[in-house]
Amino acid sequence: MFFGSIPALVTPFANGCVDEDSLRSFVAWQIEQGSDGLVPCGTTGEGATLTDAEHRRVIEITVEVAAGRVPVIAGCGSNDTARAIALTNAAKDAGADAALHVPPYYNRPNQDGIYNHLAAVADCGIPVVLYNVPSRTITDIAVETMGRLAQLPNVVAVKDATGNLARVSAQRAACGSDFVQLSGNDDMALGFNAMGGVGCISVSANVAPKLCSDFQRATREGRWDDALELQDRLFPLHTAMFTDASPGPVKYALNCVRPEFPATLRAPMTEPSAAAKKAVDAALEHAGLS
Repeated sequence: MFFGSIPALVTPFANGCVDEDSLRSFVAWQIEQGSDGLVPCGTTGEGATLTDAEHRRVIEITVEVAAGRVPVIAGCGSNDTARAIALTNAAKDAGADAALHVPPYYNRPNQDGIYNHLAAVADCGIPVVLYNVPSRTITDIAVETMGRLAQLPNVVAVKDATGNLARVSAQRAACGSDFVQLSGNDDMALGFNAMGGVGCISVSANVAPKLCSDFQRATREGRWDDALELQDRLFPLHTAMFTDASPGPVKYALNCVRPEFPATLRAPMTEPSAAAKKAVDAALEHAGLS
């Protein structure tokens, strides 16, 4: 269902609004470059700062341009269950193929609360990709809870950004080998796939979609030497994307690769530091992208 290189799309802004023309061009380029899916309105897409109308519009444009060529997994996370349901229904109406959901952040519910929240969004009738990212949510979908969720017919996958590779094997045991596991960390995608993962929801793929797609294809085909060579080529870029608060570095990098793409960020995000820009410049050169 979901596999390969799936960019967590940045959202272009101009004059305080979503730049729809830039978004259309960007989505088309991602597909032309070999991306296997698209995630609009996630963390990298500054989804937390989008109005509900903007959120739906970004998904609609992504779906329209994708035109069924690759799946669209819409970011719909909220720490308010009612709002998470509303965002999910809006994404479903906009034509998204799945909804990406974090466990409730800030509130810090226990495991029963996490299960109930995610089970509620799964009732919306659209496939759900769980997004486990404790560094941002300060909550963790426990392996046992994920196993329970995986028994629900609409809970089909996880974006795992725990940074713990052992979770791949533990989740295979709890959720079954058919449960789709996608890495949420570019730098760990090689080991993640070797342990049973099938792809990555990627930040770096915004900037290097072809290289990330080639890397994922190499792992699917068991060409591990080729995959390692691409990992070495991309690793400085993976690191540089987080030398300052994301998505500052990735928007700067994308503007270097595609100067027509606006690097504008929405408050509270700010332009990356000079040191971060220097790291991005060096990483782009190392990857052969500048």
